[in-house]
Amino acid sequence: MFNSIDIATSGLVAQRVRMNTAAMNMANKDTVSSPEGGPYKRRSVVFNTGMDADDRSEQGVHVSAINKEAVYRWQYDPANPYADDKGYVKMPGIDEVVEVVNMMEAQRAYEANLSVVEVSKSMLNSSLRLLA
Repeated sequence: MFNSIDIATSGLVAQRVRMNTAAMNMANKDTVSSPEGGPYKRRSVVFNTGMDADDRSEQGVHVSAINKEAVYRWQYDPANPYADDKGYVKMPGIDEVVEVVNMMEAQRAYEANLSVVEVSKSMLNSSLRLLA
């Protein structure tokens, strides 16, 4: 029982990171100057299971990396101080629809993992009542 709760909890944490990453992408979709230089780079979450060759003790899903994707689009805005000599500004290549879909998928997966935790908790409580 506790194993299923641990696995579902790892899914909750992973989906929370995915949701935060999509929200960060949406918030920075118009950021043309970032601390690392140039436009904001879209982040994407990479999941991995705990069942690697190196570590067979962990179960569930874990965030193995958050990749930065250097994909850009050009927008004509000659009044922008970041515009080139032709009036184009290098913008982050973030598709709002993709980010919303990622957020919706993360929300559904989070809700599914939360249901697993609630059902497991209910089963544990029922087992304890049987012993009493």
